[in-house]
Amino acid sequence: MLMHTLHVDLGERGYPLYIGKDLLADEQLLSQHVTGSQVVVVSNETVAPLYVDRVITALGDRQLLTKIVLPDGEQYKTMDTLSTIFDQVVADRHNRSTTFVAVGGGVIGDITGFAAACYQRGVNFLQIPTTLLAQVDSSVGGKTAVNHPLGKNMIGTFYQPRAVLIDIDTLQSLPPRELSAGLAEVVKYGLIRDEPFYRWLQEHMPRLLAREDAALAEVIERSCAIKAEVVAADERESGVRAILNLGHTFGHAIEAGQGYGAWLHGEAVATGMVLAVELSVRRGWIVASEAEDCRELLRGMRLPVGIPGDMDAQGFLSHMAYDKKIVDGRMRLVLLRAIGEACIVDDADKKELHALLDGAAKHE
Repeated sequence: MLMHTLHVDLGERGYPLYIGKDLLADEQLLSQHVTGSQVVVVSNETVAPLYVDRVITALGDRQLLTKIVLPDGEQYKTMDTLSTIFDQVVADRHNRSTTFVAVGGGVIGDITGFAAACYQRGVNFLQIPTTLLAQVDSSVGGKTAVNHPLGKNMIGTFYQPRAVLIDIDTLQSLPPRELSAGLAEVVKYGLIRDEPFYRWLQEHMPRLLAREDAALAEVIERSCAIKAEVVAADERESGVRAILNLGHTFGHAIEAGQGYGAWLHGEAVATGMVLAVELSVRRGWIVASEAEDCRELLRGMRLPVGIPGDMDAQGFLSHMAYDKKIVDGRMRLVLLRAIGEACIVDDADKKELHALLDGAAKHE
């Protein structure tokens, strides 16, 4: 399988996305983007035993290399965990020429990127995402953050990596639940911007669940191409980039309400997309059969399509009140004018949202 290269066009902050097999061991590829003599490799307890040694070997001889292995889970995406990274790199005397390398899923990518953005006012960092969700979404675009008990990703910054290395071989070790969570974000791209891609997903879902290399490479490349295009148009989410948040306002409320880690991010986004699609039906923009098609696709990907049984409308709204996308007191939601055509609205009132949430199916 040939390596494919995409580019996030942000001028001098632009960077390549490499998609292929066995990239973790590609010493030449890594050396292009890790040019200094100091490196910090950050991973977690699950991923590190599988892949970190291969990355360290490919990095070759360095004057100083620090390996940091964090606990695994969204619940550890906190300021306290961020401080453990700083404690180690300061103790090891890393300077401004160091490069932070994130090896893991979205939590590792987000927290490592945030650490790189802050350490000595900013050092280089490289993304090596090992989950489907991170490969198609969180590793691309420069969003870095940690969570706050009242809201997801509330403390962070935009900070672009030097490159993103997407090795599809890592998906073979991914637990089925994590694979499904990543597919939720893939479905999102079809819903918001690419109706033919959405239909392709409906047709090829069995190949994705079977982890066929060609099918996985196709969804990663198409998803990354869409995200790269949107990010290039709106790096700091002042306009069109907000469409990438389809289902996320509802999804983040689920994650906060259930406790970070109880629902995977992609699982919460799947249910959030179902709610956004249903609200689009209620506004007369898409038809009910299209909403059912979406639910059926997500069910087939082993994703939840109902809200948590212990969350009522008021519980949702209390968590949604802390969402980062609230502007001047108005909550912005991403809805669909049509399959493949997203829009941003800020006129959903409490009555409309209560009716939506009170009528939502419960997750079994």
